[in-house]
Amino acid sequence: MADQARVSAESRVGVAGAAARPANLRKRPRIGETIIQTTLFICGFISIFTTLGIVYVLGQESLLFFADESVSIVEFFTKTVWQPAIGEFGILPLVNATLMTSLIAMIVAVPVGLGAAIYLAEYATERVRGILKPVLEVLAGVPTVVYGYFALTFVTPAMRNVFGQDTVSIYNFGAAGIVVGILLIPLIATLSEDALSSVPQSLRNAAYGLGATKFETAVQVVVPGALSGIIAAGIIAMSRAVGETMIVALAAGASPNFTFNPFQPAETMTGHIARISGGDLSYATIDYNSIFAIGLMLFIITLLLNVASRWVVTRFREVYE
Repeated sequence: MADQARVSAESRVGVAGAAARPANLRKRPRIGETIIQTTLFICGFISIFTTLGIVYVLGQESLLFFADESVSIVEFFTKTVWQPAIGEFGILPLVNATLMTSLIAMIVAVPVGLGAAIYLAEYATERVRGILKPVLEVLAGVPTVVYGYFALTFVTPAMRNVFGQDTVSIYNFGAAGIVVGILLIPLIATLSEDALSSVPQSLRNAAYGLGATKFETAVQVVVPGALSGIIAAGIIAMSRAVGETMIVALAAGASPNFTFNPFQPAETMTGHIARISGGDLSYATIDYNSIFAIGLMLFIITLLLNVASRWVVTRFREVYE
């Protein structure tokens, strides 16, 4: 008994001493975590620095272009003739061809991509989904130069057979837009399928309990619930279409025409940059500096689309618990 009492007393004294000592709450150094954090910081810094460097180069060279006496900022944004060889710098033909090609691509890609996403998320079994998703990924991995020759050697001849040889030119931005839309289908399908899959199953069960069919549930419940992700996918795809180069360079033509006829040739901003940058351009000439002015315009359009995507996600985002 005496020994037990002594041990109990010593234990109480030890506990009281430990309670009296202040707890050491300082973070213990972990070399591995420090290395990982530093590496991630360096990656983020490189990304930001690279973006700022691109903006700086585009801005600097574009200032040299607009500082030339033969260039007028007003005419640059309002005239419909782009012929640097004769001093005509109206960017509207290039912008119009870029937006028209992207619009055609979205008309092709959005219905097909969204339909594929709905099927994968709502109808396909695990086995079918495991087959179709890799196929879509393979489609996304096809080089764009292959798509360009596909547009030139298959889509354009098919259009000429349907609409007439005299109506459809060999080079036209309609065929380019269709093939760019095919290129965008995997992107829209994958992003939209992720958004649809994030909608809680309880919403589907509630719709089924009210007597809705599978199609009604998908269209009237699941799609509205994932609307922010679907719209964001569309805007991201639009940005991808605006920046596409090889397809439009091969299939759309090399004539900077201001036209809304998809059967006629027209040159996009990226196609024009690819064409003239591969020629014999002297450094610091007006033709050379015009490349950067077009690139800056392309950067601004893409930036506006990305800002719109962020706004849509923030404005229409649905948070489920």
